Amino acid sequence: MEYDSWVPEGVDITVPNASRVYDYALGGMHNFAVDRAFWHQVQALFPDAHLIARANRAYLGRAVRWLVEEQGVDQFLDIGSGIPTLGNVHEVAQRADPRARVVYVDVDPIAVEQSRSLLRDNPKAQVIHGDLRDPDAVVWNDEVISFLDFSRPIAVLMVAVLHFIPDEVAPRALISRIGTALMPGSFLVLSHVGPEVSEQGLQRQETARRLYEKTPTPLVIRDGREFRALIDDSFEVLEPGIVAADRWRPDPEQIADIPPQPNALVAVARRR
Repeated sequence: MEYDSWVPEGVDITVPNASRVYDYALGGMHNFAVDRAFWHQVQALFPDAHLIARANRAYLGRAVRWLVEEQGVDQFLDIGSGIPTLGNVHEVAQRADPRARVVYVDVDPIAVEQSRSLLRDNPKAQVIHGDLRDPDAVVWNDEVISFLDFSRPIAVLMVAVLHFIPDEVAPRALISRIGTALMPGSFLVLSHVGPEVSEQGLQRQETARRLYEKTPTPLVIRDGREFRALIDDSFEVLEPGIVAADRWRPDPEQIADIPPQPNALVAVARRR
């Protein structure tokens, strides 16, 4: 969809954007030719990339459903949300509990504009422009604190976004800062790209990673130990721990549909 007429001023649509690339990888329509071309390059170099995207999205749906149905959570703050199209948080949450509220946060102005259009008829879902690298501006945003009740548990989602946060930005400190705003009993839902398990896979993955260096969001690959180190001790990582996406409370139908993706790492943690 080439909606050049409404693209916010100053946004360069000649450069691929992570949220729109992810949207295309999931089969969405809210992306530009440059995003599609970039994803085809990634796929040519790393054929399993689309399976990692699907495994992440399937995990997100299971985690949201479990939080609503088993933990009674009815508030979600999705940071680095991209575009809430296929398998989005508010549909999953509100299907389980029509009272559930969701705030989507993304740094890409185009993703925010498209999200506002998609959510205009849903009074229990909002979107704001925000950056995980500035957590105070997200959690203390006027729209966020007026829409979500921070005196009750909130689930903060950071799915398929942490691997775009380099070490020099101190991702552990960012997550910790968000945690200080949350009541005990709140949750983190996280995912991260991990290293391939075979030598051939590692070579393909490294070639694909170099592609992302040409974008505003270079890709950082962390193993399970490094991923775990991003979560400070104010959070308890819940069972089954740091695992591949398909092993987190698996759905038999999804297991049959998506082959195992051991480098799609995920975790759910609870604020102590």
